[in-house]
Amino acid sequence: MGRNTRKRRTPLATKIVAGAAALAVGGGGLVWANFYASAHEDHGGHNRTRSAGAQVATIDCPDVGQKIRDVPDRARGEVDGELATMDSQITNAYQRLATTRRAQAGDSQFVQNSILGPLKDRRKAIIDRIQLEINRAGGKADDNLDELAGCQGRPADQQNGGGQNGDGQDNGQNDGQNDDGQNGDGQNQDDNGNGAAGPFADDFVDINDVEPNSRDLENGFAANGDGGSTGSFTAVCGVNENNLFNSDNLIVAPGVDNGAHHTHDYVGNQDNNAFSSDEDLANADTSCQNQGDRSTYYWPVLRLQDGTQEFDANDQGGGAEGNVGKILKASQAEIKFVGNQRSDVVAMPKFLRIITGDAKAFTNGVANANSSFSCTGFEDRQVTDKYVLCPEGSQVVRTSNFQSCWDGQNIDSTNHRDHVAFVQRDGSCPNGFQAIPQLQVRLVYDVPAPTVENGQVQNPYAVDGFPEQLHKPITDHNDFINVMDEDLMNEVVDCINRGEDCQ
Repeated sequence: MGRNTRKRRTPLATKIVAGAAALAVGGGGLVWANFYASAHEDHGGHNRTRSAGAQVATIDCPDVGQKIRDVPDRARGEVDGELATMDSQITNAYQRLATTRRAQAGDSQFVQNSILGPLKDRRKAIIDRIQLEINRAGGKADDNLDELAGCQGRPADQQNGGGQNGDGQDNGQNDGQNDDGQNGDGQNQDDNGNGAAGPFADDFVDINDVEPNSRDLENGFAANGDGGSTGSFTAVCGVNENNLFNSDNLIVAPGVDNGAHHTHDYVGNQDNNAFSSDEDLANADTSCQNQGDRSTYYWPVLRLQDGTQEFDANDQGGGAEGNVGKILKASQAEIKFVGNQRSDVVAMPKFLRIITGDAKAFTNGVANANSSFSCTGFEDRQVTDKYVLCPEGSQVVRTSNFQSCWDGQNIDSTNHRDHVAFVQRDGSCPNGFQAIPQLQVRLVYDVPAPTVENGQVQNPYAVDGFPEQLHKPITDHNDFINVMDEDLMNEVVDCINRGEDCQ
């Protein structure tokens, strides 16, 4: 399987520290002791696995990028680079957490003194630089950003922002490390090749156990309805037949190699990497049938953790960061733009950037979580915090409904969210925002159903993600940059406002 091989500059500050490759085992997964000793219980018709005690499974850091506002344009690049470095610091700290279980078992203060304390100091230094860069560019940095420097340790079965088992905060000082079940080299034999970085049995649910119409999140419901603008425009762009993959994120970390720390599928624009300029995007080839659509549509790949050695098995963003196994290409990628329940829509500006969902939702909380999983034939049942087990003959479906209100001015914002918004429950846009075509992405996969028995899952599938997010389904997300030419965008708007279905 191929990948994007464009030669890229790699700023030293954004590279993962040397030696990470030494963490690779099997398919490049992280070595992790069997700390996740489990008790099992029946819950809602499926096995649920909980940690026996509150072992520190991952690192929970405040998302500094979501707290920064009003960065002057001339400081944006520097700030994005600093935030990408901060992501790399978390990855490095997580890798150290994952490979020091024996030391943690013998010292209740090891996590705090050797991992979280030094991480806080490094994050504080970056926050200081961010504040300085904002102020030098004529802005006014928030003096309280220092409060975001500290990170905490948290068990795998606790989700931030109202998760299943409380707030999960223990400051990394819990000494409940369980060394039982380790083999001679400290590797868990039931880790699916990724060093026990998930997913776990508790991350899966039988679709038959999901109540119809039970998904209850503020975000992501469809914008169109019986009134307003009722048409649609379908973009036919394939399923990444050209095998364009990389672990960059042009929206969040422009100019940074491996800014996503996980691999993306790309359809549409064929020149999408961290170093692509707007001019590059506008002049690129496209996989879309309508050649006026050079937009880039991208999402984290879905993998089957079956031991397959993919092209990135030993690379950062791939196996060296716990993203292992066979990359599953969607059998269908349905990309559709729809209207608004209450009004006509207006044209999106060229190069508008939108992220829906949150790649860090396991530690950030569910405020920006959005994408959902279902099965063909059961799509009235959508679940955001579980992967689904589909019956024979049914396929896994990933759905993302994007924000469809625009502030009328900006193609992006400092936190990459404030310039767009979801429609309100009555279908209208918030004050000051205009309705734009809503992008809806539906991905269908032929996925062999994982086996879940006695609290263990074999050959699971999972979305790629930041390693400290433990491959939780709630971290699924989707990205879009509008690079339609003016004529095509006007055609999309006219079609939707006339109530027609076009492509």
